[in-house]
Amino acid sequence: MKILTLILLLAGNIGLAQKSILGQWKSVDDSSGEEKSIVDIFEKDGKVFGKIIRIFPAKGKDPDPVCTKCPEDDARFKKKIIGMEIIQDMEKSGEEYSEGNILDPEEGKIYRCKLWIEGKDLKVRGYWGPFYRTQTWKRLN
Repeated sequence: MKILTLILLLAGNIGLAQKSILGQWKSVDDSSGEEKSIVDIFEKDGKVFGKIIRIFPAKGKDPDPVCTKCPEDDARFKKKIIGMEIIQDMEKSGEEYSEGNILDPEEGKIYRCKLWIEGKDLKVRGYWGPFYRTQTWKRLN
């Protein structure tokens, strides 16, 4: 009986761990389906952030570019994209995270953001006014 209880407790904890957005995720372009980067999502001071730890540049492109399209008044302007925090200040609200923002370093645009787990995937939605775009990111094993 003790072994069954232990197995059930461990199985429950594994299920909870898989529901966490924390960890490393492979971003995938929603229009082309191409892998774009690996983003490490972590918690700091009670909020969630995400930084790029690897990119998959197109052939012939700089493997570690700077963000020349970022807003000039943003601290990330002309900084290296690898190591850059692209997700900032996300707060947990129920089963999702919101109230923060996400930067698209290729376009240099900052969007309001919402993150949530759907199945095994991370859904990343950026809002610009009433419009939005959702990407599906895959967890790295």
